[in-house]
Amino acid sequence: MNLDKFLQLFVVKEKRFFPLFLKSAENIKKAAELLVKQTKTEDPDERRIIAHRIKECETEGDRITDKIVDEILDAFVTPFDRDDIHQLAEGLDSILDSIRDSSKKIAIYQPKECTPKLIEIAEYIYRISEILVDITSHFETVRDEAKVLDDLCDKVKDIEHIVDDVYEQYMSNLFATETDAIELVKKKNIVQALEDTTDVAKSLSNTIRSVVVKMG
Repeated sequence: MNLDKFLQLFVVKEKRFFPLFLKSAENIKKAAELLVKQTKTEDPDERRIIAHRIKECETEGDRITDKIVDEILDAFVTPFDRDDIHQLAEGLDSILDSIRDSSKKIAIYQPKECTPKLIEIAEYIYRISEILVDITSHFETVRDEAKVLDDLCDKVKDIEHIVDDVYEQYMSNLFATETDAIELVKKKNIVQALEDTTDVAKSLSNTIRSVVVKMG
């Protein structure tokens, strides 16, 4: 085997990470879509069924993350720094965990209703998941599309800032108008879990931007 063919083997192997990142993002998108659906129903059984389906997404996400870690350990050459790959994988998994936590709270607490503001935040989470699919689809060409990735990271941060405002408005209104103490606690914990999800996404966008700067 000549040197060119030998080196090409490493180039091919390093590309195996990219489909896994995209698969992870698509799995997050599936879970986020289910979360929106869950916030829009008031049927207790349907809420629990959807929560179970999101848990299945979480389990699949764990499998993908484990596969990425296995590939890191097996790879001689990696497209990014090994620690960066691990942080990206864990960051994606953390978003999925946070979606699962939000869903679990809705299924367990069974609020009388999920108000329009709660649904709005869930829809913003879904929008973030769409952006993550877009971001991970560009990982293979990060050196050539650094500006594109940077702009997409900005979009995630912009959504997180919007959700902060929605969260503050919701909490202010909740404490001003909700007279049922138990219902207040339920809704407070649910909206906090949803808002935390966008915080986790913002943290991941910072990690992605750091990788982009290193690779640029």
